[in-house]
Amino acid sequence: MPKLKVDGIDVEVPAGATVLQACEAAGKEIPRFCYHERLSIAGNCRMCLVEVKPGPPKPQASCALPAADGQEVRTDSAMTKKAREGVMEFLLINHPLDCPICDQGGECDLQDQSMAYGKGHSRYDENKRAVTEKYMGPIVKTVMTRCIQCTRCVRFAEEVAGVEEIGAIYRGENMQITTYLEHAATSELSGNVVDLCPVGALTSKPYAFEARPWELKKTPGIDVMDAVGTNVRLDSRGRQVLRSLPRINEDVNEEWASDKTRHAVDGLVRNRIDKPYVRVGGKLQSATWDEAFQAIARAAEGVTGNAIGGLAGDLAEVESVYALKTLLGAYGSSLHEARVDGALYDVSQPASWRFNPTIAGVEHAKAILLVGSNPRWEAPLVNTRIRKAIKRGAKVFAIGPQVDLTYPVEWLGEDIAALGDLPDALTQATDVIVIAGMGACTIEGGYGAARQTAAALGAGFGLLHTAAGRVGALELGFVTEGGLAAVAAAAPKLLFLLGVDETDLSAFDGAFKVYIGTHGDRGAHAADVILPGAAYTEKPGTWANLEGRVQRAERAVFPVGDGREDWTILRALSAVLGKTLPFDNLGALRAKIAGDHPTLANEGIALSGALDVAPRGGDVSGAIVYPITDFYLTNPIARSSPTMQRCSAELLHGETFAEAAE
Repeated sequence: MPKLKVDGIDVEVPAGATVLQACEAAGKEIPRFCYHERLSIAGNCRMCLVEVKPGPPKPQASCALPAADGQEVRTDSAMTKKAREGVMEFLLINHPLDCPICDQGGECDLQDQSMAYGKGHSRYDENKRAVTEKYMGPIVKTVMTRCIQCTRCVRFAEEVAGVEEIGAIYRGENMQITTYLEHAATSELSGNVVDLCPVGALTSKPYAFEARPWELKKTPGIDVMDAVGTNVRLDSRGRQVLRSLPRINEDVNEEWASDKTRHAVDGLVRNRIDKPYVRVGGKLQSATWDEAFQAIARAAEGVTGNAIGGLAGDLAEVESVYALKTLLGAYGSSLHEARVDGALYDVSQPASWRFNPTIAGVEHAKAILLVGSNPRWEAPLVNTRIRKAIKRGAKVFAIGPQVDLTYPVEWLGEDIAALGDLPDALTQATDVIVIAGMGACTIEGGYGAARQTAAALGAGFGLLHTAAGRVGALELGFVTEGGLAAVAAAAPKLLFLLGVDETDLSAFDGAFKVYIGTHGDRGAHAADVILPGAAYTEKPGTWANLEGRVQRAERAVFPVGDGREDWTILRALSAVLGKTLPFDNLGALRAKIAGDHPTLANEGIALSGALDVAPRGGDVSGAIVYPITDFYLTNPIARSSPTMQRCSAELLHGETFAEAAE
């Protein structure tokens, strides 16, 4: 491990570290534009110049210089200061004076570093160059005259997203960053280039001219667009969430977020259910809370046991699912189900439904078998981990319809029967992970076959969920043997739908349906009573991601109209029904959950134990169908989002949109 001095401070760094990393280990701030911890080194901007001895008598780029024994580094010498001022002067030669109208204003690296390291004036008076605008699609807005050619966006597209659509054309002063043929960027992670861009060249198109950063209230939250549990920061003003940005969590999302995570938030204020409704004469009519509760009470008269049931949707948090389960239990009912997509898998132990290899653990696999899963759409940030594993030499095999996963895959077939004939390259590999998706679990016996295969390979086994609320509901035991079909076969007279919008409810036509949710979507259309709930940004909630990792979110804004937090609706309703629930506030509710389900009491992953080997039960066959057919429209919030609607229309269905100038 090299030992060196940084401004007189002795520091020891791991072999292979750079001088820049050594300086940071010594507590010194090194300015940079092109360098990023998660991207390859480019050495473009030269802002990270330092003085190094022994070496040539000139400043050197610390991001590309390996740390070595005996080096003496100066970050505060007169030479270093003058060099940085010169670099900043060059960078600002062509940069436009756009700060008052630039969306990056207030959170711009160029602003901050020109203040800290710049000269304060320029010696150049030539005309600034201008660059024609580029089109990068409905997510990314470009003002390429501001670009300083750091190439962060180029490296991200190639190395992390795996969609090599952004690159540089021309040379020298004429160099320009653009997408291929100026078409829209098709990556579902394209919004991350906005965070990476150190200037205002790439900004968020849906957020353009909406707010300044100092106007916004910032609230830590958990994303619900998939089951990864991306840590986000919700920026709100007044009663509206204006943007969702990733928070760093190395074990979950690193510092990335999918485009759906970032931009579905404009669906939170559209198509909302803001008051109760009761169906009268076949038509839904607005009602008061008391009228809605009385209608439910009339439907519940004389109903006991499994004549009453409940379904928990994809976006239901732990607190509301527990409240519904407790209410059903007061009637003596165990008819409840969270697997509303029809998937069937073992729920006898946590390890059977969790993603046991963990998200971060995927990086260390040497072989990966995907069974009925398209992780690029089902969990984009798990897909980035698979890409990292490939860079370390891993091979990926897949069973299912062929799709572009952004990396090389050996496809073994579209029928799950291919599990019976695996190639030697997989059967003889070590450190194998088997990832089973919901596409495998909807085939009878598919889950057991995937799990048996993992056992035969000595591999880690993980179930890749697609719904944010699914694992939390499974941890609560919100399941019925036989799944959704068994609930339908029981023919309940009264059925609670907790945000159930992705399920065909025609099998429950004979039931009186109570929908608690946020948007006028599929579940609301089928309901007899609608109760306005709170979206994930409008309530404090507990979420368990696909690993079983417990995470908590805070409330960013209040629900719209007469909307209430889901568990409070069930608590108020229980009093009207004469089945008062045993908690009056969030603290008491969480205490009850912790008492009944200790694994949900503390944030993080609780140990799930070894995974038992389930009997396979004969050969299994069936063509795999992936659960997600449109990445951008997977839940009512996304379907209500104009940005997601346009992404779907343009990026997946080939529609064209004229820009204002056209």
